[in-house]
Amino acid sequence: MGDVQNSSVEILETKERVLIDNDKSAFEVRSALREKNTFFVNLMSSPGSGKTTTLVRTIEALKDRYRIGVIEADVDSDVDAQKIAKLGAKTIQLHTGGACHMDADMTWRGMQRMGFDDLDLVFLENIGNLVCPAEFDVGANLRVAILSICEGDDKPLKYPLIFQVSDCLLVNKIDVKQIFDFDFHALKHYVHDLNEHEEIIPISSKTGENFDEWIQYLTTEIEEWRASHESH
Repeated sequence: MGDVQNSSVEILETKERVLIDNDKSAFEVRSALREKNTFFVNLMSSPGSGKTTTLVRTIEALKDRYRIGVIEADVDSDVDAQKIAKLGAKTIQLHTGGACHMDADMTWRGMQRMGFDDLDLVFLENIGNLVCPAEFDVGANLRVAILSICEGDDKPLKYPLIFQVSDCLLVNKIDVKQIFDFDFHALKHYVHDLNEHEEIIPISSKTGENFDEWIQYLTTEIEEWRASHESH
């Protein structure tokens, strides 16, 4: 019998190939948006964290300053897109057909279909999931994770990647913090062990508590990016 170890069958590591191809697409997305001076934010979180409510309040705070577009990604339905469209933001709904994340190519096709020539700021509301969206660079300038008080302070221990790759963590629903056993000091320790540079901002997207800090952080990121672009 032949030696199986000497088999000439080719082995292809598909995930590695997919990620390499995705990174190339993400670079193209980032370059195209750079040319148009359009800042791109990827919002990631689990379902029920308050992602859409946070996005709505953010748009309301910034719509007089920036021309805003939103890519709403869902497995199905257009409920969130309808909420965003009522604010006057340019909106497109993408259905992933069961996929648990957005990749750079899907994002780029949505961006082109929506049109971004007349936009200063684009948000992607990614699929509700703490795992898959973190693996795929979509070409964003800023990656923002949202964690609600209700989910517990130990999520960085269970789902480390999303905290490693995000630039900012919004800790939402602080208006109900007294109801839940949530340790902010422990959360900060867990997060900064994974990513010492991650900004952590507690907010309530429902009441608006501390929301000014998030808006200030975001506008600073946008304006510093713009200034860097102009200097080049």
